[in-house]
Amino acid sequence: MENIAIDRRGRMTRNDRQMSDADARSFLREHSVAYVGTIDSSGWPYVVPLMYVYEEGERLFLHTGTRGGHFFDNISENARICITVAEPGPMHQGTPSPCNSALVYKSAIVFGAVRVCDGPALDDQKTWFFDRLLERLGDARANYAARYTMLKQITLYEVAIEILTGKINPGLHH
Repeated sequence: MENIAIDRRGRMTRNDRQMSDADARSFLREHSVAYVGTIDSSGWPYVVPLMYVYEEGERLFLHTGTRGGHFFDNISENARICITVAEPGPMHQGTPSPCNSALVYKSAIVFGAVRVCDGPALDDQKTWFFDRLLERLGDARANYAARYTMLKQITLYEVAIEILTGKINPGLHH
C-alpha cells in the first residue's frame, strides 16, 4: 500500500474555533512577539521567540542580530518556517475533573518562506521595522536621544505568508 503524505498545514481539527482570515490578520497586527520554528540540517526543530511586524498583505517581518546563530544557519539551508503568536487567557474550571476545564486563548499560525532582506534601501526598511515595532510596544523613537544606532548589527527578514490560520477558544462560559 502506498503511503501518501497529507499536508496538515492550515487544517484544524476543531474548525469550529477557526477565526476568519480578517480576524487572524487583525490578531497578528496587535502583537509583536512570535515563536518561530525552523529545522536544522540534522532534522531537529528549533523554536525561538522573535520580535515581528505584520501590517497587511502576505508579508511579515522579523529581526535578529547579525552574528549568525542557529536561526540564521537553519533558514540558510531551509527557508520554510512556522510562526506562532498566542494570547492566553484565564482557565475556566470544569467539573468534575480538571480534564473538563478549558483555557481561553487566541492564536495565529503562519507557514511560509523566509529570506534575508537586502538592497540599497535596507537601512530604510530596518528603520520602518523599528518604528512600527515601537508603535506596537507603545513607545516612539522621539522618546530616545539617539536614532537607531545599531542598524548595521541587525538582520531583517521578510516572510512570504503561504498559509495563515487563527484560532480562538472562548472557554466554557461563553
